Amino acid sequence: MTTLITGARGRIAQAVINRLHALGLPLRAASAHPTALTVPDGVETAELVLTRPENFEAALRDVRQVFLYPEPSGIDELIKAAEAAGVEHVVLLSSSSVLGPDAENDPLASHSLRVERALASSDLTCTLLRPDAFAGNSLGWAHSISQGQPIRLAYPDAHIAPIHPDDIADIAAEALTGTSLTGRAVTLTGPESLTFREQLALLADTLGRAIPVEQITRAEAEQQMAHHMPPPMVSSLLDLWEAADRTPAAIHDTTHTLLGHPARTYRQWATENAPAFTPH
Repeated sequence: MTTLITGARGRIAQAVINRLHALGLPLRAASAHPTALTVPDGVETAELVLTRPENFEAALRDVRQVFLYPEPSGIDELIKAAEAAGVEHVVLLSSSSVLGPDAENDPLASHSLRVERALASSDLTCTLLRPDAFAGNSLGWAHSISQGQPIRLAYPDAHIAPIHPDDIADIAAEALTGTSLTGRAVTLTGPESLTFREQLALLADTLGRAIPVEQITRAEAEQQMAHHMPPPMVSSLLDLWEAADRTPAAIHDTTHTLLGHPARTYRQWATENAPAFTPH
């Protein structure tokens, strides 16, 4: 039974590929740029662009399950092609944002929600993985920290429960190889609620040097973030962080509750990724 891994250049997809390959399972890694993929020996590659249905048949040939990134463009056509090809199970890397108010109009949630709804209308068995904030989002601070600059935040005391990407990969691998998660929708978090200020303190402790934190106004944050993302996404993120200000984040399912082994901590992620925060 071949497993198709979409978005195969992504950090989590790569980790899932490595886990399934280690088990000796037949895999096909799909990307819009398959020649740029680096995959283990024996892993097939395929081109998959959701706006080009003509490549669906080759990518889905002999595939029985799919690890899917949430891209709504062309999703209905892809689902029809998957059903025709005999695909039985889809594991979707969705987002906990789909559970928020007005998710349909929220730029953080709408992509994932549209894909979830398309899958719900299909005949495919689905597992929905809904991770909350990724620990890797902290890499957005890497340049400033490496240059000794302060981290400027509107809501430094907003709480999140950051999840290590390897925990997501472990849970995705279980969803693709076992039955305990089949047909379920699970919200995933890390094992602890941390404010941005606390995350930065853990990074500082790991690096052995201070990281100054400067609180700024929401308007200043909007201007700062607009350099990297569209205004609706900026507003959505700031609304989320404002609501989480000084309010501990809920801890949902982790590798401990789902797989029986301890969830990786933010400190562990910081230690593993310390080189990204040092001058080059």
